[in-house]
Amino acid sequence: MITLTALFALFVVPFVLAAPQPTPDPIHVPLLRRNPHNVEDLPKALAALKTKYRIGSSTTKRAGNSASIPIIDEQNDSSYSGQITLGTPPQTFQVILDTGSSDLWVITTSCTSCTSDETPFDASKSSSYAASNSQLTINYGSGSVKGTVAEDTVSCGGFTVPKQEFLAATTIVANLLAPGVSGIMGLGFQTLSSLQVSPFWQTLYSSNMLAEPLFGFYLERWDTSSTVISEASGGSFTLGGTNTSLYTGDIEYINLPSGSTPSYWLQQVSTVTVQGKTIQISSSQGLAAIDTGTTLIGAPTSIVSEIWSAVPGAEALTGQYAGMYAFPCTTTVTASISFGGTNWPISSNDMNLGEVSINSAGTPMCVGGIFDIGSTIGTGSGVPSWIVGDTFLKNVYTVFRANPASVGFATLASGLNTTPSGSGSSGASPASITGTNGMPLPAPTTSSGSFSHAGLPAYLATLVTLLVGYILTF
Repeated sequence: MITLTALFALFVVPFVLAAPQPTPDPIHVPLLRRNPHNVEDLPKALAALKTKYRIGSSTTKRAGNSASIPIIDEQNDSSYSGQITLGTPPQTFQVILDTGSSDLWVITTSCTSCTSDETPFDASKSSSYAASNSQLTINYGSGSVKGTVAEDTVSCGGFTVPKQEFLAATTIVANLLAPGVSGIMGLGFQTLSSLQVSPFWQTLYSSNMLAEPLFGFYLERWDTSSTVISEASGGSFTLGGTNTSLYTGDIEYINLPSGSTPSYWLQQVSTVTVQGKTIQISSSQGLAAIDTGTTLIGAPTSIVSEIWSAVPGAEALTGQYAGMYAFPCTTTVTASISFGGTNWPISSNDMNLGEVSINSAGTPMCVGGIFDIGSTIGTGSGVPSWIVGDTFLKNVYTVFRANPASVGFATLASGLNTTPSGSGSSGASPASITGTNGMPLPAPTTSSGSFSHAGLPAYLATLVTLLVGYILTF
């Protein structure tokens, strides 16, 4: 993802109702993939990401529950969504799960710019809905979301907040949401909130509702599928704990950088290794936001240049693809990243986004998964220089811990995120991440057209979706 914008207005800390009955096993939520947008939208996607980020110990066991919610993979790894319900009686929606922002917004039946592919919230059918007199706008590099500040009952994974403040969207920019997705649930800290309210997860934590003060992600890989995937199981989002079946060994927690106020989930990049060359990252250039709502990895200009100089034949792209690099498609790019501890490998599948052109020597060139976001993302303290998105996060089990504020990574369990076969299977049995709430993991749904690393237009379009639409941090 590439950068962010705005902040809203602060007010209410909602009361939390306990989940009906705790289930012994986590509830896993499948992720869906949606049809990608046009490659021509990529420049706007990059601009949107930059706008998003423009601003410039032991865990205590709590009396509560945990729930593992299946998530859905959108458009071949462009973004990941999970299911929530809103209103009384509950209406069900898929929303992007975004650790790079902190607000919840959902489109409504009053939305004048929404399409029939997007499921809207009907406030008139909810007896618990309450609207304020405040009209707010969230601005993005590619457009904006506008609506009414409201509150209603929100549930996810069996947890319920009866008076969660959210934005009932009435206008959104075109292509901000993939078909079937109705909004975004921010999973950052309250300090990022445009509404200036406690995010859903943080309310659960503050109200002592979570078994542990954390949530975890496993993001499934489908970018190597031979077809364009409209919807597919995308992994698991676990509130209040981790899903031990999805990782092996210990979780390596690293606290948020000393002196930083929790806002983004920040880490300090210490080294990047590419083709066997290790690049040391200074503390002034290594502050990174760990962002599930961003598809790629963005880094400062000088570092990205050094990274790709280690790949023979790599060259900077120009024009509408400025900021991205391409390399000979026959080259396997090996890369890893460290945040001061383990050196975590990044699959070569995630480093290769597909063929973009043929160079002057007649060599097919493929786009790389690390791009240039400029020398600075913004001004002020706590502004990240890196955006570490799903290109990296698909390779690890990721845990976001509130106390002490930290991010943890662990090695994926055997068989997870192996290279998909022709059908796009990720190697993980869907049954292994089916939740005890009985939510089925969707079978892959394809759309017309082919998808492969040999056809960049299809895949980069997917990246555009993530970068443009789901880059929402403030």
